[in-house]
Amino acid sequence: MKIKNSRLETLRMLISSKELCSQEEVLSALKEEGFKLTQATLSRDLKQLKVAKAASMNGKYFYVLPNNTMYRRVTTPKAAREMLLSSGFLSINFTGQLGVIKTRPGYASSIAYNIDSSNMESVLGTIAGDDTIFIAVKEGVRHEDVIDELSEVIPDIR
Repeated sequence: MKIKNSRLETLRMLISSKELCSQEEVLSALKEEGFKLTQATLSRDLKQLKVAKAASMNGKYFYVLPNNTMYRRVTTPKAAREMLLSSGFLSINFTGQLGVIKTRPGYASSIAYNIDSSNMESVLGTIAGDDTIFIAVKEGVRHEDVIDELSEVIPDIR
């Protein structure tokens, strides 16, 4: 089941980052990512993910995912494996004792959970949305110290 979940996640990333017009193109892209499967298996995966076809600006039809902000089409695609390794972190800014972390869509709640679970000395708690996390910082703690602690949970924060 672990392999199937990994394959489905890779398939989501590929569809959101490339204009794949046929099952042959999808199979080829999956093969480049290390997944060799049959057309029948791919058809079942596409059905499970509720993938559809949509027209592009040039009139060609390509695969799209259902309306899900986590898998929005990106303009500069990376390899799916590379995207899966990303923590989702984009930026952090502070104002007084409040920190605001911006993430890729869908990543905020898992990052906030990891922050809250790590019992950091400098952080009182978090509130997460889809792509934004508010961090309540303890009184008198320097922002640099917060970032140092957060680097244990978000390696690419620096």
